[in-house]
Amino acid sequence: MTMIRVALGQSKMVVRPVAGIMHIFIYLGFVIINIEVLEIIIDGVAGTHRVFAFLGPFYNFLIGSFEILALLTLVACVVFLARRNVLRLKRFWMREMTTFPRSDANAILITEILLMIAFLTMNATDSVLQSRNLEHYIAAGAFPISGIYSGIFSSMSDHSIMMIERICWWFHIIGILSFLNYLPYSKHFHIILSFPNVYYSNLEPKGEFTNMPSVTQEVKMMLDPAATPPEGYQSPTSFGAKDIYDLSWKNLMDAYSCTECGRCTSVCPANQTGKLLSPRKIMMDTRDRLEEVGKNIDKHGKEHRDEKNLFNYILEEELLACTSCNACVQACPVNIDPLNIITEMRRYMVMEQSKMPAEWQMMMNKIETNGAPWQFAQSDRANWIEGK
Repeated sequence: MTMIRVALGQSKMVVRPVAGIMHIFIYLGFVIINIEVLEIIIDGVAGTHRVFAFLGPFYNFLIGSFEILALLTLVACVVFLARRNVLRLKRFWMREMTTFPRSDANAILITEILLMIAFLTMNATDSVLQSRNLEHYIAAGAFPISGIYSGIFSSMSDHSIMMIERICWWFHIIGILSFLNYLPYSKHFHIILSFPNVYYSNLEPKGEFTNMPSVTQEVKMMLDPAATPPEGYQSPTSFGAKDIYDLSWKNLMDAYSCTECGRCTSVCPANQTGKLLSPRKIMMDTRDRLEEVGKNIDKHGKEHRDEKNLFNYILEEELLACTSCNACVQACPVNIDPLNIITEMRRYMVMEQSKMPAEWQMMMNKIETNGAPWQFAQSDRANWIEGK
């Protein structure tokens, strides 16, 4: 149900209505217009013309709907380009948004615009050829958008119009196939991963942290000297996450599902007060480290370990700035959880390296000795009720 609501229904996108609604246009355009792509591929391979035209009035409805969606997708992409490059919204120009992340987003938006223009122009020229009763071009389809400007081709020869139609056909097909090859290298890999990523969302209440079973067992054994460890029990050898090997597969899927939209960072109270922490950067850095490890495995084998780790990408200052408020988790359109990675890395800092601010150390010492974070002995904890 979470996947249906969040991934399919785009419920978290429309929290910001303008961007959310326009993203829905692109989302629907990408999914639904590809039905038309199936037809034009069949026509190209088999030499047919509008092979699904036997659907009659329903076919006309489909083509008309595709054209309206294509226009809405085109307009949405233009608006998104303007938001990034003209209005220059702050979240698209933060320090983690280096040259490639910005050019990656722009390249995809421009490609979408060109593909929609090619699709509509192909239909416009096709409608003119249909109107001339040429052999092969059977009359089929409704063209509410391309029909508006199809008249600009009316003075051209049949051959010239056919050439334009075929060029648009080839551009559309090659553009889509090229996009599919580029997809795994781009932030737009979320098109593939967003549904499974949302499906495997953490459904526990936000803010509920998990205890490490190994630590829980150690504490139980300390509290009860007569306790015996369970069969096969091994003392913990590490705590938290130093590198991607210590993260869960869901953490790694989160990293590849990140759309780099920056909604998480825009609501982060630490970031808003000028601190270095950016939840988006945490996810991008995790993905960069994951790709680096993958290349090393390809080159040297799966047992290879280099001298780097996540702390070469993510600064301790960033991790310590997190307030654990879950605002980033709540804001993410595809239910990514940057806080889990931050928490695991902080566990490593504190439990493995004993690195923490002096204030944290004082608090933990008082909890250990007094059972509370305040400078009062346990025997004095109830003194505040005296005289009440």
